[in-house]
Amino acid sequence: MTGNNEPRLVIQPRDEHLLRELAAMRIISREQAKLVAGFGSTTRANTRLLTLYRAGLLQRFFQGTRAGGTRALYALSAKGAKLIGSPYARLRFSNDELIVANFFVAHQLRVNSIYCTLRYRPIPLPGISFTRWVNIAKPVVTRLTPDGYFELAAPQGLTGSFVEIDLGYEGSTVWKEKVRSYLRYASSGDFTKQFGQHRFRVLVVTTSDSRVRLLAKVIEGATDKIFWVTSFEAIDRKSFWSPVWVRPSDPTPKTLL
Repeated sequence: MTGNNEPRLVIQPRDEHLLRELAAMRIISREQAKLVAGFGSTTRANTRLLTLYRAGLLQRFFQGTRAGGTRALYALSAKGAKLIGSPYARLRFSNDELIVANFFVAHQLRVNSIYCTLRYRPIPLPGISFTRWVNIAKPVVTRLTPDGYFELAAPQGLTGSFVEIDLGYEGSTVWKEKVRSYLRYASSGDFTKQFGQHRFRVLVVTTSDSRVRLLAKVIEGATDKIFWVTSFEAIDRKSFWSPVWVRPSDPTPKTLL
């Protein structure tokens, strides 16, 4: 039987942490949930995510994979948002809906992958630590809304970086304007007022090595400063902290720090 005979769900600190992270990350895959919540195994992650979904604290959707199967994705439900005292940002998907070729989902999962790398994976560089990530909800300057901002603490001080995820849908004209906007922002003094630092970098992560070369060429037409470009292909082959970053005027891969 169901109803009153079902065991009452006891919310664990790990559950609350996952829900709070979901409030910021918007949508999450099982692998990202494992990393964020510290699940020791896929079985435990699947079991707990299903429990939270059945309790109405999560929404669940499905996304087709290249192999022809599907994978589950999760978002915060209205009930889950209420539990943690967070505003509820509704997604336009129904529970158990199959999502096909959705730009928002693909883009957000890529943004989340960078966030998870920074916050939840070890940084293999002595003296370097992650300090904060900022989700940016409105433009920092006219028509420029970065995908995120983070800071790293190093012996020489804090390093601030904006993140731009490029999935290959924006043409050269769009990117030229984006570069100009960042340069105007860098010289305006607004960055210091908003983030309390004096300088920033722009880390562009795109889909492929060929796209890296194209974007580097576009950026080089305006500046050889502040921009660093890499691909998810390069990060997957090596790591975020390896020499996989290209400067606009120098094709030799470099490390960030």
